[in-house]
Amino acid sequence: MTLSEIKKHLTNLETISFTLPDGSLVPSHFHVTEVGKTTKHFIDCGGTVRQEKKVNFQLWNANDYDHRLHPEKLVKIIELSEDIFNLDNLEIEVEFQGEYTIQKFGLGFENNSFQLTSLITDCLAKDKCGIPTEQLPKTETCAPGSGCC
Repeated sequence: MTLSEIKKHLTNLETISFTLPDGSLVPSHFHVTEVGKTTKHFIDCGGTVRQEKKVNFQLWNANDYDHRLHPEKLVKIIELSEDIFNLDNLEIEVEFQGEYTIQKFGLGFENNSFQLTSLITDCLAKDKCGIPTEQLPKTETCAPGSGCC
């Protein structure tokens, strides 16, 4: 989901909810403690230099039950971040505290709830890494030869 998509969804909501991949909900008294722009500059295993930019939201669960985040407030936070960081219409990645460490998720929207979606690792240089196609892991989102990567 991109910034423009989340703002569109927020304008049609009275409350905000986030659903984890296992179907449980992030507690309704969460806060968005960060909205930022992350840049990852790296070299893949095939030697190609790459750069990835995303908007990062960090959800935080405090024991503060009196200050729920409303959709219009989150839109204002996003718009302020867009101005300050000169954000493009980038994909959103969400951080949330897991059992032992921070977890990262993609973001979708279904049934009036934002869906925290699972992320997977992938080789970006399959044609150069030397692993035979039949030994590459099969994923639901991108199969070798499908043209999706």
